[in-house]
Amino acid sequence: MDLLVKPSRRQFLKTGAVGALGLVFARNVSASPHSRLVTLYVGTYTLPPGKAEGIYIYRMNLESGELTRLNSVATVNPSYLVLDGSKRHLYAVNEVADLGGASAGGVSAFAINGPTGGLQFLNQQSSLGADPCYVTIDASGKFVLVANYTGGNLSVLPIKHDGSLGPATDHIQHEGSSVHENQKGPHAHCIILDSANRHALAADLGVDKVMIYRFDRAMGKLKPANPQSASLKPGAGPRHLAFHPSGKYLYVINEIDSTISAFSYNGTNGALTPLQTVSTLPKDFSGKNDCADVHVSPSGRFLYGSNRGHDSIVVFAIDNRTGTLTYVENVPTQGKTPRNFTLDPTGKFLLAANQNSDTVVTFRIDPASGRLKPTGQVTQIPTPVCLKFG
Repeated sequence: MDLLVKPSRRQFLKTGAVGALGLVFARNVSASPHSRLVTLYVGTYTLPPGKAEGIYIYRMNLESGELTRLNSVATVNPSYLVLDGSKRHLYAVNEVADLGGASAGGVSAFAINGPTGGLQFLNQQSSLGADPCYVTIDASGKFVLVANYTGGNLSVLPIKHDGSLGPATDHIQHEGSSVHENQKGPHAHCIILDSANRHALAADLGVDKVMIYRFDRAMGKLKPANPQSASLKPGAGPRHLAFHPSGKYLYVINEIDSTISAFSYNGTNGALTPLQTVSTLPKDFSGKNDCADVHVSPSGRFLYGSNRGHDSIVVFAIDNRTGTLTYVENVPTQGKTPRNFTLDPTGKFLLAANQNSDTVVTFRIDPASGRLKPTGQVTQIPTPVCLKFG
């Protein structure tokens, strides 16, 4: 099955053809039976062609932080990934502007082979919007929710009993603009659900808002909440969202003005109340920077954000009583353009995906201070942009 696409209007998608979906290139490795291992899936950009293959599969040693490649599966521009709660299925956006002649990208479903971590292609559905860049799964495991960047819209797709995807059950178009040259229209960049699976919150970079929806868990529908949104400073460019483990606070990393905004969260109606906005950059930095990803540690004590330009991870301590942030440090990622990053399931390691230097760099997290220390583990992976543990 060939996937024919026209190149995206986004800067990094310029031209080229793509390979076939669902072809697994296996290279088995042996691991010590005494090692503590976990599977890591790496999404990449495959356009322009000739560099990345698609989704790469690694095993990580939880003692050393070392990554060992297992295999890969070919699919076009899997720039964001998500695994279901059972770790039996993986879903990837296909971030393109034109999928098979339609002005939309796609979402691909894969079954996971438990013993090997390998992926078997199940099917693909339209995301109903150009350049899907984020995908998440609701707590019931019945729906995936997708943010389409260039389309400026959201879609909900049902998950069938075999893990494959059905056509969308809902589609929401955002409207508006803001003050920056990259904000001439809506750009949905992230959608997540609260712990109660009651509300979906979507960061729209183009309109400087976090949109708030009531999620119909039976029908897979999004309905505007009351209030319908929370506003960021004009020109902020909200990109990614992360809840505190307590569910009481939400953190928004703003791509354009390089800040993180903290909000208190009302789980009853989804309302967000501003608490604080802080810079992700050292005071003496004056170059160009675009923020990307944000995560809270499993302990809820620390927050991490990525800077593309300064090429660093910023570390903040979280006051669990107030949700506010205190700056700890900026740590170079030892590469260019750290897009996505992740914390391992134990909370001991942080892995940074350096998109433009083709590396994933592993850091050890100090549990007391939250500070990061390089482990010396630098793994060569072409255009890594998303890291997800199995």
